[in-house]
Amino acid sequence: MFNNEYIKLRMEKGEKLRESGENPYGHNSRRNTTIAEFIEKNADVAELPDRRDENRKFVVAGRVKFLRWMGKASFAKIEDETGMLQVYLSKKELDNYNILKKTLEVGDIVEVEGFPFVTKTGELTIYATNFRILTKAIRPLPEKFHGLTDVETRYRQRYLDMIVNRDVRERFKLRSEIIRLIREFFHSKGFIEVETPMLHLVMGGANARPFKTHHNALDLDMYLRIAPELHLKRLIVGGFEAVFEMNRNFRNEGIDHSHNPEFTSIEFYWAYHNMWDLMDLTRELFDYLLEKLNLPKKLKYRDMVIDFEDWKVIDYKEALTKIGGVPTEVVEDEQKMREYLQNRGIEIPPYVDSKGKLWAELFDEFVEDKLINPTFVINYPVEISPLARRSDENPEITERFELFIAGKEIANGFNELNDPLDQYNRFKSQLEAKAKGDEEGMEMDEDFIIALQYGMPPTAGEGIGIDRLVMLLTDSPSIKEVILFPTMRPKKWSEEESGKEENLSETGKESQKEGEKKGDTKGESSGKIEKEKGKKEEENGNS
Repeated sequence: MFNNEYIKLRMEKGEKLRESGENPYGHNSRRNTTIAEFIEKNADVAELPDRRDENRKFVVAGRVKFLRWMGKASFAKIEDETGMLQVYLSKKELDNYNILKKTLEVGDIVEVEGFPFVTKTGELTIYATNFRILTKAIRPLPEKFHGLTDVETRYRQRYLDMIVNRDVRERFKLRSEIIRLIREFFHSKGFIEVETPMLHLVMGGANARPFKTHHNALDLDMYLRIAPELHLKRLIVGGFEAVFEMNRNFRNEGIDHSHNPEFTSIEFYWAYHNMWDLMDLTRELFDYLLEKLNLPKKLKYRDMVIDFEDWKVIDYKEALTKIGGVPTEVVEDEQKMREYLQNRGIEIPPYVDSKGKLWAELFDEFVEDKLINPTFVINYPVEISPLARRSDENPEITERFELFIAGKEIANGFNELNDPLDQYNRFKSQLEAKAKGDEEGMEMDEDFIIALQYGMPPTAGEGIGIDRLVMLLTDSPSIKEVILFPTMRPKKWSEEESGKEENLSETGKESQKEGEKKGDTKGESSGKIEKEKGKKEEENGNS
């Protein structure tokens, strides 16, 4: 990890700093102003007679993103979380100018004390009266003109992605704001936020393969939670009437652009309400988010436009024929459904052994990706809804909905099953499916059945995938774009691999050549070496 030639050179420069009496990994920064604050507080400097104010003193800090040495006067650009700022360095002003010239590089984290002035080209700049390196970066950043574009590297080394691509940081700030607004919305509706266990003794709450672990002290096999549902409904039994939890779930299944093994969801449960109330609440939540985030009701997502003024409700079976194009006679006949799927090269697992489960295969294949505008699909078959209440009119279907937007499931909700005997029999059916090879089937949760025996009031519950929601609201093509550290196959950080550095930053290359070329300075910064004696040094060049 330290054998790369550029890394060795940078380490040598770190040693030069030590020799000069500066710790390249010091502490105790004196920063008192963010870059955004500096820009805001000095917006009037351009109107001053000298376009400068030496009485205003500020200490800013950030990472060097651009650096151009020009003899006795040089320019840098530094960036903190709030913005970018140009820095002017003068040999006349800085006692450590020469050592900085030998050691300072793009990527270093620095502290600058100085006053504001405006260059000839009108750029607000800080004139450095003190300048020190806080942290010496020994690995060069990617070359500035190409940035960091390799997708695997971006996701695997998110820290580097965020250093180079400012829009990535902004996306995750927006994710944080979305989560804050969701909490704010549910608190305003009288819901209380709770926390339930991440380690479960029984695999349940949703149909998915679990991650299994072992608790040594109790000598018990346990599961990372698939969903918090069964614990949240226990709280409804206990007397809470409106609860929500926003946290991680873990599912040991495939990874693609809309699935990650660990993901964030919100689940909320509302006693004495029904699924139609949840659907209204969900629409209200989306209206709230779009308004607070200043997003249009016709929202662009990839090559689609999602119309949030065009919400639809459609029956599950009706969606198979009207949207999926599956003939009615096929939907009504189990054998014909099998033939229809097989003729299209779709493999049917052995545990898909009922009409309702075959409907689910047809829905996933022919309907889901066609649901672009917000669509509530209702009346799911009981075979694929083990925790939802049966319809009084038709016990073969459940009072359940799923919300689809942009061809993806965003939410799942239903009137909760509170009949303990029916729930017990549903769990038994799940066990039978597991015996046939369905690794996503739930186990029998006897304690939950006991809880239902004490009585759970009529309740509606819903889960919304936060990551997919953020994808939608930020126009992100992959779930990996909205999860800070998505699950990736491990990489071997061998000496050989870590020694390969392509697309080094400009200064990473030029500093090896002492980078003191005079004259035209093209790039992010431009200017000329002023040759007329007596002119101010800060007019030697500007950005």
